[in-house]
Amino acid sequence: MRIKLGIIYLLCGIILSCAKKKNELEPKIINEEIPKARRIIDLTHTFSEETVYWVTAKEFQLDVVAKGDTDKGFFYAANNFETAEHGGTHIDAPIHFSKGKHSTDEIPLERLIGKGIKIDVSANALLDVDYLVSVQDFLDWENENGQIEDGSIVLLQTGHSKYYPDKLKYLGTDERGDEAVKLLHFPGLSPEAATWLVENRNIESIGIDTPSIDYGQSEYFKSHVILLSENIPVFENVAYLDQLPNKDFEVIALPMKIKDGSGGPLRIIALINN
Repeated sequence: MRIKLGIIYLLCGIILSCAKKKNELEPKIINEEIPKARRIIDLTHTFSEETVYWVTAKEFQLDVVAKGDTDKGFFYAANNFETAEHGGTHIDAPIHFSKGKHSTDEIPLERLIGKGIKIDVSANALLDVDYLVSVQDFLDWENENGQIEDGSIVLLQTGHSKYYPDKLKYLGTDERGDEAVKLLHFPGLSPEAATWLVENRNIESIGIDTPSIDYGQSEYFKSHVILLSENIPVFENVAYLDQLPNKDFEVIALPMKIKDGSGGPLRIIALINN
């Protein structure tokens, strides 16, 4: 009888052991809810000979090294490119206007990836080429959408992206050089609003669909200084903000990782739940 019981216990142990191993091989389901599909919106202008740069900056140049079929039986293409850090859709690293702050390679990824909100001032900015986004614009947005959450990435839609890459309409001039700086006209963020943001809200970064966070006629670039002094990166020449809702989307804004860079080309996208 003891022998039979021993055999039974042994068989039970083997069965339980096999069941345990089987369970260990099965995938662990952390959340059974299937995530919603998300739309990807590319907020980046393509880099080419049409790319809009600051009137004193080196423009984009692509040199073709090779493009065609080789004598070894395969196709091969390669290019060299040369450009300024600040042009097209790009990032302003804090060191751009603030000594000792983050260079492009030092910006924490947490400042570049997160929940986004959009402040749409296009109704006013398309009527006034020198429009300044104001504190009231932020308060109006909050009256409709709730207070700007900590850790938000703020995107400012002036509507001027629709003029890109027409330099005369987008920049206010198609001339280049030091004298052309005086001819620049496009909307930006007022220094008062920039100060309000850093003193009253805890944002990670900010972007705009114009060539600069300061408006075209700015002489002292105060909004740059205010934001970048707080290590808040700035995205400029952002595209297609009209395709975003006012909130409830994510932003991923990854620049070229340039050591000691003051900025660099940026690939920025938004993810929207359908």
